[in-house]
Amino acid sequence: MDNAPRTQAAPGPLASFARFVVFGGGVGLLSGLAVPMLAASMPWAVANALITAASTLLCTELHARFTFGSGRRAGWRQHWQSAGSATAAYAVTCAAIFILHLVQSSPGMLTEQIVYLGASGLAGIGRFVVLRLFVFATGGNRSTETVPVSVQAPVQVLAPVRTKTLRPARPMVLSAA
Repeated sequence: MDNAPRTQAAPGPLASFARFVVFGGGVGLLSGLAVPMLAASMPWAVANALITAASTLLCTELHARFTFGSGRRAGWRQHWQSAGSATAAYAVTCAAIFILHLVQSSPGMLTEQIVYLGASGLAGIGRFVVLRLFVFATGGNRSTETVPVSVQAPVQVLAPVRTKTLRPARPMVLSAA
């Protein structure tokens, strides 16, 4: 067996987005089914808020562990920042349903689902960008970052290269002619 240190590369943008769609989209589809069922017994905005809060907690954990490659649980900072982006997504879905009800006084459940899931999808793209660049970013370019699995070998540090500033061989004289 090889005892060399192994690193697990953090997923690049496309792999992260694919995982985001699978985890976030899967939870989003379940949420899309749960909101109208819960809305049968309470106002739609309240049902959406409850489902958004629960799904945000679940998705933040899934994204921390799998989507963005940390392999660890999300901390309080990530939960609060994720909640901020989820609040924006909540506002987008509520606005979409509100506009639907302005345009069509009593839309069917299928129409509401299409509008809700469409708004959730658009808001999800915005959330992906925020989560990748701010919430789960660890500095630098995440697509080239590696996460150490085990540290067994010494690390070589290179010294910075110093260069000389080039100067003209003789001073330039401006004539006033």
